[in-house]
Amino acid sequence: MQRAGRLVLGQDFLGVLVATVALVLLIGANYPRFLQPDQLASILNNAAYIGILACGLAFLLAMRELDLSVGSVYALTALACAMLVQEGLDPWLAALLAIVVGGVLGLVNALLIQYVGLPSIVATLATLAMYRGLTLALSEGTQVVGPPIDSSFSQVISADVLGIPVPGLTLIVVAAVLTVVLRATPFGYRVRSIGSNPEAAAFSGIPVGRVRTQAFVLTGALGGLAGVLTIGYLGAADPNTGTGYELQAIAAAVIGGTSLAGGRATIVGAALGAVLLGVVASGLAYFSVPINWNQFALGAVILGAVSLDSFVRRRRRRARAAAGPRL
Repeated sequence: MQRAGRLVLGQDFLGVLVATVALVLLIGANYPRFLQPDQLASILNNAAYIGILACGLAFLLAMRELDLSVGSVYALTALACAMLVQEGLDPWLAALLAIVVGGVLGLVNALLIQYVGLPSIVATLATLAMYRGLTLALSEGTQVVGPPIDSSFSQVISADVLGIPVPGLTLIVVAAVLTVVLRATPFGYRVRSIGSNPEAAAFSGIPVGRVRTQAFVLTGALGGLAGVLTIGYLGAADPNTGTGYELQAIAAAVIGGTSLAGGRATIVGAALGAVLLGVVASGLAYFSVPINWNQFALGAVILGAVSLDSFVRRRRRRARAAAGPRL
């Protein structure tokens, strides 16, 4: 029992989990309707898309990398899926190809960083604009209708499983699978090693460039997955969708316990961070806070999370320094 207790208390995502539960109960105490299962399911469903993006970004942040183009990848892959359906392709095959497109877009980011030598923040800032511009150009600035509402694809994506919407269930599955990948596979070990000390990782023989490329491709593919879920649920691709999602996804990952300094990440925490942001947005609506204040609240949450992350890292460095070297 003591070992189990220490294991639970040692999880990086414990703070965001406690904060999410406390906030839900606080809002529910004032507005009992907020605690209804359908309302909570709706929050999970709305948070799923950003949560999936955040799970991919957690890998990159753990490597001291960043992808600012994930929101544009999300929009472009959703559009690609809708356009392929418009051309008569089966929706399931169109969705698979759209996920592949997302992986290719992530590969483009990796190649710019690896072979052109651009910092990830510069490269992905450029592709953010490029991918968004391509989305607007291909759609001519208008919505593109996706699979028919009576197609098997749309019916599956918009369905519930034990009261949980399929997008929300997908987020849970993605978080579980990627947690295993991060914690129990050579790829996950290499990601964390590179983030902890890139020079030492390269010296020990870890193929830093290849691992970085794989992480960017994974992030792009997850952007494609989020995009096709949107098409299946909403039935249309809006060229403006996903604007600002990169900021929210990064915030979700950091709030969940992923360190901006690299070497440490929690996929479950990234997913919970997205849910917390969803609870904040929904709670503001319940308290009749004008929608124009949503961005302010998001910024305040991000500032608090980053400040807390910095504070915790400073305390840990001081604790290690005070303990001194081990004999």
